[in-house]
Amino acid sequence: MTDTLDLSHWINGEKVRADLPSESRNPSDTRDLVARIPDGGVDEVNAAVDAAKAAFPAWAEASPEVRSDILDKAGTLVMERREQLGRLLSREEGKTLAEGIGETVRAGRVLKYFAGEALRLHGQNLASVRPGVEIQTYRQPVGVFGLITPWNFPIAIPAWKAAPALAFGNTVVMKPAGPTPATAEALVAILHEAGLPNGVLNLVIGRGGVGQAIVDHPDVAGVSFTGSQGVGAGVAAGAAKRQARVQLEMGGKNPLIVLDDADLDRAVMIALDGSYYATGQRCTASSRLIVQDGIHDRFVAALAEKVAGLRVGPALDPNTQIGPAVSEAQRETSYRYIDVARGEGGRVVIGGERLSLDTPGWYVQPTLIADTHADSRINNEEVFGPVASTIRVKDYEEALAIANGVEFGLSAGLVTSSLKHARDFQRRALAGMTMVNLPTAGVDYHVPFGGTKSSSYGPREQGFAAVEFFTRTKTSYSAG
Repeated sequence: MTDTLDLSHWINGEKVRADLPSESRNPSDTRDLVARIPDGGVDEVNAAVDAAKAAFPAWAEASPEVRSDILDKAGTLVMERREQLGRLLSREEGKTLAEGIGETVRAGRVLKYFAGEALRLHGQNLASVRPGVEIQTYRQPVGVFGLITPWNFPIAIPAWKAAPALAFGNTVVMKPAGPTPATAEALVAILHEAGLPNGVLNLVIGRGGVGQAIVDHPDVAGVSFTGSQGVGAGVAAGAAKRQARVQLEMGGKNPLIVLDDADLDRAVMIALDGSYYATGQRCTASSRLIVQDGIHDRFVAALAEKVAGLRVGPALDPNTQIGPAVSEAQRETSYRYIDVARGEGGRVVIGGERLSLDTPGWYVQPTLIADTHADSRINNEEVFGPVASTIRVKDYEEALAIANGVEFGLSAGLVTSSLKHARDFQRRALAGMTMVNLPTAGVDYHVPFGGTKSSSYGPREQGFAAVEFFTRTKTSYSAG
């Protein structure tokens, strides 16, 4: 076990200590107390927004080189401390240590990418239809942004929301997810160590009331949220009511289509990666495996053999391949959906049993369920665990119709050797991201991220698309 952390809010560049009524425990070993946690509320949010509002004019007018240098230094510090931060992340969230370190490196890369984007903020010169008149467009920062981040990527998502906001001259109030505040606080501390001025980035730790206070605050110009559909709908309504910007990422029920002409071994490894790694706790996970009849039985048998061999264990054990669920509630969600699938006629090919390991934790046995139908609950509701189900189809057209037939539309995958089907899939899949002969999970840090339908709302996150949400365009005319 490791020392317990006493966490603090960060407001106006200072650690603000408070009572610590809550705690977070290591999901790999619930005897291990990771952190004692403050429970902020409206007063802390008001103070944080006031600090961000006061810091905005100077930060907005700062040289882009200043903002670039700070983000670049922060990215360097994050990557230099990847082992320490990755270990904290894995201890707090339950990812394997390799996954925790990998996510930490991703956060560092995100910071460095947006260090470059701070210097590439550009506009246009346009000819007017009137002689002697010139037109310019340029981008300006918007103001204070509220960032509400999830627990499943507790350093990468705070980084990919905060980095563009800061790069383009905005100030921030961030609320981290309840299960993983220590990782977020560590990131905020590094950004201040890198030279961020007081008030530019504020962190308020607490339960749902903190998020609501951010959404409702009249001085918060925009809200970026990643989480559940139910909460996201409330965020959208609250922001729209006062005409604030809003950006939502709300999960997926991602299909992976496997056609008869697929390389079987490759298809199995793609499904294994997309469905089970990171304990299936990725919004881009392949939870629906839509398999053409001619390859279905061989695919299920081969995948079941691989799933049976996955090593479930404590996140910090170097031999572990699948860590625990983040919480008892998340573990129980997985087992509840396994029971629902059984009740609807699904056949549990492998897994589905309760696990008892040497350390007490929220472990879920990786599970593969066959003989399910497109309208089964297991194929329409997000499980967010190491559980995948298969649907047998006769041909590509049926597979595509089923893939498109849910309310989500984040990521969709196809395994095939047919260029015709690959190109058609890229055009017709109702998803924000398509993957051909690749897992549905796994998106580079420098490209747009987001979905369609109920998965996403508002401008895309990450990469060059982030400028759309975190700046406003001004059009200026002048005459000689």
